[in-house]
Amino acid sequence: MEVIILFGVLILLIFIGVPIAFSMGITGVVVLLIEGVPLDLVPQRMFSGLSSFTLVAVPLFIFVGELMNTGGITTRIFNFCRVLVGHIKGGLAHVNVLASIIFAGMSGSALSDAYGLGITEIKIMKEAGFDIEFSAAVTGASSVIGPIIPPSIPMVIYAVISEQSVGRLFLGGIVPGLLMGLSLMVLIYIISSKRKYPIEKKRSFKEALYAAKNAFPSLMTPVILLGGIVLGIVTPTEGAAITVLYAILLGIFIHRELKLRNLYEIMLRTVKNSASVLIIISSASVITWFVTISSLPNYLSNILLLTNNKFVVLLLINIFLLVLGCFLEGVSIILIVVPLLLPTIMAFNINPIHFGVVLVLNVMLGALTPPFGLCLFAIAKVSELPIIRVAKAISIFLIPLLFVLLLITYFPDVVLFFPNIIMGK
Repeated sequence: MEVIILFGVLILLIFIGVPIAFSMGITGVVVLLIEGVPLDLVPQRMFSGLSSFTLVAVPLFIFVGELMNTGGITTRIFNFCRVLVGHIKGGLAHVNVLASIIFAGMSGSALSDAYGLGITEIKIMKEAGFDIEFSAAVTGASSVIGPIIPPSIPMVIYAVISEQSVGRLFLGGIVPGLLMGLSLMVLIYIISSKRKYPIEKKRSFKEALYAAKNAFPSLMTPVILLGGIVLGIVTPTEGAAITVLYAILLGIFIHRELKLRNLYEIMLRTVKNSASVLIIISSASVITWFVTISSLPNYLSNILLLTNNKFVVLLLINIFLLVLGCFLEGVSIILIVVPLLLPTIMAFNINPIHFGVVLVLNVMLGALTPPFGLCLFAIAKVSELPIIRVAKAISIFLIPLLFVLLLITYFPDVVLFFPNIIMGK
């Protein structure tokens, strides 16, 4: 009964427009009052929900994304991708996807990609002759690659809750992220062939070499970060701090586009964006605690255990997560769902690293679906289009992304290949 009240209050508050962090906090207080639990637990749980060294990586990754956008790194990456794939049928749309794949190795956030690259990408594609709806859809669909290819803020949060290796999760996202990009590019090629979208002339080897030289320092960012974590030289948090330092040095001394006066504005945006994520984590800690000690995980496990077919269970979990993604923000889903589903995952002997990547991909697809898709709102804002037009344009791009989701769901080795090879089974 308490669980029904919990979700009922939470959904009601969200639908009447209460911010998600406050919705979760109020819901937690209501449930504790019904249960007769002292409200002293609320600040205790909110504090303990943030008392993780690994979570320090979250604001650092957000900071890196902001530095990339201001320090000239985004522009160099886009120009480099333009030289590589601009001549393929679909032209700048392929550049859009490839830039998102590379940018994903730096920011760890879909919103950073949508806002940071999105403004540049949509403007250039529109000027080149692409439909504004198509440009916005490609930008939105490619932005969700950000949290799949390492680093990844959602994966860091999942790792903290499930007590899994951040390094393994990061490595597990590489192949799925690349497959997402490839599948989007196949669809772009098909659509562009029908609509006769413009392509750019093939650049000479000298031009390609010049673009690679300009982009090389930027491209080293994910290498430094992931290399340090995988080799065990640094923790994810330390790696994020080193990446911040590298991005500052790059913007000030190499590219010379980042000024000291810009750092204040960048840090201010970072604090605001970090606070919005961390207050959700903090507020959700009360609900997470209640869900963990309640009978709901066992109840859900018993329902799923009615079938002994692991594939059916995975399908049901995917459907559950995709529906949830239409109504809740991604971090909130991870915080609520992981304590619920972990017992079932362990009962079916599903690898938690494999499940973590599947979960994050589900969450990212939710960011593209109405009514609460954050990336949908971001793309609508940067493209200056109504939400409904953006959602309609993006819908076709959900097909290749859903295909990749099913692929990694039923073929775990797609996710586990790199972690097992590099870090051992």
